Amino acid sequence: MTDAEGGSADSILARLAHVDARLAYEIDVVAARDAQRAGAVIVDTRKQRSWDHGHVAGAVHLPKERLDGDLSELPAERTLIVYGWGPGCNGETHTARALLARGFDVREMIGGYEYWARNGFAVEGVDASGAVVDLTRASDPLVTAE
Repeated sequence: MTDAEGGSADSILARLAHVDARLAYEIDVVAARDAQRAGAVIVDTRKQRSWDHGHVAGAVHLPKERLDGDLSELPAERTLIVYGWGPGCNGETHTARALLARGFDVREMIGGYEYWARNGFAVEGVDASGAVVDLTRASDPLVTAE
């Protein structure tokens, strides 16, 4: 048996398994927001300057340079949802891999901070004085997932 492009049925099954694995592991911003409300922890994997510029409200900041250190601030019994800047960033993938290797339950938020913010979900930043400020804006109708 072959697929439409002459591939084998085994190839189709391998691709199907890949898609199923992605669906079990990746989470979109709407589902991530709902999971956060249900107790999941959102983890920002970006550098300090990006974090200060804006991040998911209630997120934990875990830049790459802290991955080899003490992670006791991360609750081992809750799902961690990691994100980076946007759909073209894979920094969160490296963080997810490191956290999975250390036994954490991890999902990767597709679209990252960009899609979260553009959907009008709660965003906060850090101003020059170090105070946390609300940066939430109206949703962008071109990307709103709801």
